[in-house]
Amino acid sequence: MLKEQYPKIFLYRRLVQAKLFIDANYAAHIKLNDIAGEAYSSKFHFIRQFKEAYRKTPHQYLTWVRLGKARQLLKEGKSVADVCYAVGFESLGSFTSLFKKTFSVTPSQYYKQQLLLKAQMKTSPLSFIPACFAQNMHLR
Repeated sequence: MLKEQYPKIFLYRRLVQAKLFIDANYAAHIKLNDIAGEAYSSKFHFIRQFKEAYRKTPHQYLTWVRLGKARQLLKEGKSVADVCYAVGFESLGSFTSLFKKTFSVTPSQYYKQQLLLKAQMKTSPLSFIPACFAQNMHLR
């Protein structure tokens, strides 16, 4: 029984190592061979294993990480162009179209929404507290 499980555990550790490599290096120009190397695997075999484990290809996961970090930086008030290059995209146009495809708004629209949200939170902070919590705490 242990003999059968060991290869799966070993494989999982290698996949986690590759995932952590993506998480740590998302802003760099990393290649599939670099990521597969972290898992000590050929790139074609690695793609299949990674997708089976994480339900995304390594490229899809890298893009997902980059877009998530981009949203975070836009919330912090960074400019769209700065965010684009800071998270590893090489083209503002491709970043904008991918962001819109993923989140249904352009990065500029998202940035403006976040500014508006911050302004609203400053003027009426109680409106952002869930009603059930506010009632229990006698805030409303």
